[in-house]
Amino acid sequence: MKVVSQIKATASNIYEKIMKKQKPSINVPLRSLQNVKYDPKNGYFELKGAKKQRTLTVNTVKTFAQTLRMMAFSKEVVENDDIATKRETYYVSKNWGEAKFDEQVESDTVMDDIEAMFEVNREQLGFIPEEKGGEVAGELIVIDKDPNTGKDIKVDCTKFGSGAYSIPISIEHLKFETDAKFVLAIETAGMFQRLVKHGYYKKAKCILVSMGGVPTRACRRFIRRLSDEKNIPVYAFVDCDPYGAFNIYRTLKVGSGNAAHINKYFCVPKAKFLGVTPQDIVDYKLPTHKLKDVDIKRAKDAIKNDPFVQEHKEWQKAMDLLLKMGVRAEQQALAKWGLNYVMERYLPEKLKNPKSWLP
Repeated sequence: MKVVSQIKATASNIYEKIMKKQKPSINVPLRSLQNVKYDPKNGYFELKGAKKQRTLTVNTVKTFAQTLRMMAFSKEVVENDDIATKRETYYVSKNWGEAKFDEQVESDTVMDDIEAMFEVNREQLGFIPEEKGGEVAGELIVIDKDPNTGKDIKVDCTKFGSGAYSIPISIEHLKFETDAKFVLAIETAGMFQRLVKHGYYKKAKCILVSMGGVPTRACRRFIRRLSDEKNIPVYAFVDCDPYGAFNIYRTLKVGSGNAAHINKYFCVPKAKFLGVTPQDIVDYKLPTHKLKDVDIKRAKDAIKNDPFVQEHKEWQKAMDLLLKMGVRAEQQALAKWGLNYVMERYLPEKLKNPKSWLP
């Protein structure tokens, strides 16, 4: 087990330094947008290499101890072929004496540091998130395995009635059968439900995925595997605001600065931004809301600091237009022209006009 070997090697190094009466230290990659680079050929954010050194001192002793205790807990979980949720891990720490976490945000941060330090994902460390991965409907058969017998189970994503298939937390064992033309990754559950209810996936011969906001790792990995293994294009359909563009879409396509060490596994470089674009607000005369201060800040920060936006002038122009108009628009704004306008006019027109998309 690679992770166990890495943990043992790190622990041995710390032990040897202590025995030599030297201050042990741990090097952790800086997880921020300032420490990432974007190469369109690779298609995702990568770490530049800057690291922070955590040396055992009076001031760092608690965080240092928490890091070591979580590494030890990870080793135990992996060796026992078990799993622990992030919330369970927080509560397990209550038995760690002075090294216990006061809030889960502290344990999540240390977990992310260890993940980055070993350049693995948290699932390999034995830790899993609480949230589910997203929902799927449409022209797809997912081949899963019966946990008791190990036999294949075929799940038809067109056979859930008014419901949908829930993406599991762990998806590496899944296999796919599909003749779909594309995957439509949708921001809101409401829009997803509308398209499912009216069988849009049958008309468009596609796979619908509800991201439910910022897509989870499982959701991104699911879409990535579909995209790569079945060579299916992926189109994102989200709200027209800086949050939809950069927190949701950019995370789906190239990842985030915070997770740059694993973006190559959890992003979808082939994804395209179908809409809603700033130009769509003009072309479809959509109802809008005024940009909030946080929206303006997010857009300006993206133009100035985001390697992805700096690489693509189309995104710079789109954000400049949005800031100039001073407004944002939701997917549901298309309902101005009728509840099913999105299926009858908007999506068919957008699909026929790739030049109206953003990279």
